[in-house]
Amino acid sequence: MKEKRKNILFINFGGLGDEILFLPAIISVKKEFPDSKITLALEPRSKGITALTNIIDETMFADIKGRDKYIELLKLLVLIWTKNFDIVVSSGGNKFISLFLFLTFIKRKYGFYSGKLSECLLTKAVPLNKNQYAANMYHDLVQDITDITTELPQIIIDKKDVIPNSVLIHPGVSLMSIKKGMIKTVSPDIWAEVVEKLAGMGKNVILAGGPDDEKVIKAITEKVSQEKFTNMYGKTKNLKELAELISSAEKFLCSDSAPLHVAVALGVRTYVIFGPTDDKKLIPQNGKVIPIKAKICNCNICPCLWEKRQTTCETLDCLNITAGDIVNKLLDRTFT
Repeated sequence: MKEKRKNILFINFGGLGDEILFLPAIISVKKEFPDSKITLALEPRSKGITALTNIIDETMFADIKGRDKYIELLKLLVLIWTKNFDIVVSSGGNKFISLFLFLTFIKRKYGFYSGKLSECLLTKAVPLNKNQYAANMYHDLVQDITDITTELPQIIIDKKDVIPNSVLIHPGVSLMSIKKGMIKTVSPDIWAEVVEKLAGMGKNVILAGGPDDEKVIKAITEKVSQEKFTNMYGKTKNLKELAELISSAEKFLCSDSAPLHVAVALGVRTYVIFGPTDDKKLIPQNGKVIPIKAKICNCNICPCLWEKRQTTCETLDCLNITAGDIVNKLLDRTFT
């Protein structure tokens, strides 16, 4: 009889969206070892993931975006040594990852292939296939641990009744993306025009956002009369409350950001602005999530983030998307 009780460590450094996309791999392993204890090592900025799932028993944090990256990783390593893990699974294609996993001294170590050394240091160096939906890419890490496949992220919240004729709009992206020069959405003027058009068509428009979205929300609300939409900015106090609000939407319109992946997990019909990032890698091809992209883009390397560029270009042809384009897509019309 297979031993089901395991002490398993998952490591995934990235934003909240990455943590949501990483969930299917964790879920499949938990199904394989239902009595296991699951620990997730992540960045402090992504701790909100614990509000969306009950599958994570413990968390460890390392602020690898700060000045003391290597000190943080050393502290994490020391903490790992005290936990007696049976298995460790880590994302990341950096060559340093396999060495870090080797130094954990955990018996079974799984990470992405990053050269011959990774084959020597890991139990399994998994081929890194970036040309697929990111949740599937992460799930490849556990293919030697379980035959169970979880296709999409799953979160646990109290779903709300769907508001008829509603369009929930979350226009912002993370502040970290903005600080790094990654422009991933249309201007506030375009968003304001979208709100105006949808309200004029009788849609029940709801505007939402978190602390990172203050600037874009303010710009929209200064241009659109308050009676034309319901302003929920600041009224969802945490990620779980935002997820509950998303569950109440008939349609969800957003930028390429963490709320997109929340909506995917909830099965809400979602429309997403895509410019420099690759929709084929960030959304499932199931017909429930619809990308909104520029009709014509003269950039010959689009989509360019993050494999070809670390910041977006100045021309941003890939975001040449009008309010009319967005509304037509949202109403399932053909572009004109």
